[in-house]
Amino acid sequence: MLLILKSDFKAKSQKPKAKSQKLSTINYQLSAINYHKPKKQKMKNKKRDFGARFWSGTRKHSAIDLLETFFQFNDPAEVKHNLSIMMQCSVRQKSRILKDPAEVFHLHQSLRSLIRAARLIGKKSKKGKFQMLPENHSPMLPGFLSAEEYQNPVKVFREAFQTGTLHEYDNFLSAVVYFSLGDARCEEERRIIIPYIQLIKILDAAWLIVKRTSTKK
Repeated sequence: MLLILKSDFKAKSQKPKAKSQKLSTINYQLSAINYHKPKKQKMKNKKRDFGARFWSGTRKHSAIDLLETFFQFNDPAEVKHNLSIMMQCSVRQKSRILKDPAEVFHLHQSLRSLIRAARLIGKKSKKGKFQMLPENHSPMLPGFLSAEEYQNPVKVFREAFQTGTLHEYDNFLSAVVYFSLGDARCEEERRIIIPYIQLIKILDAAWLIVKRTSTKK
């Protein structure tokens, strides 16, 4: 009889231990879930190096922040005007842009950063990580954007990198800077026209995104 009681006591005493193990496992799992939550929030505003330190003074930005910073340093109308002049000088013999080379280099560097931010936003939008509600208003500014692109400017970024690669846009910028500052002309005019048009569209789309995101803040 005593042996039976002892064995019963052992069996009963083991049950609470199993419960406590289950509870500790559940608590650990819950704490693990809570621990990982902030990481997801950080990913949304992750800052990257877009090569903007030279012209903006800050090395890392989020993609949208980079667009905003670009237009703090560059007027969109002036950028488009300068790009147009640079294109004209690039295809003409002994024709130079009447700008300080330092200003031209500054524009080159800031546009390189803008293109990289646009590329990232385009990639994120494909994965559903970046979304912008379309506008129902008709276009108010002249430019290369279609009505559909005006409503959804992120589409411009996606299509720009279906048309050309990041390397090709870098080559385009280097070419127009080189030829617009020298006496030589670009012999392959057709190769710089398409990237030029795409870059103007990227500028318009970036400006629209900045304008719309700033009004929602």
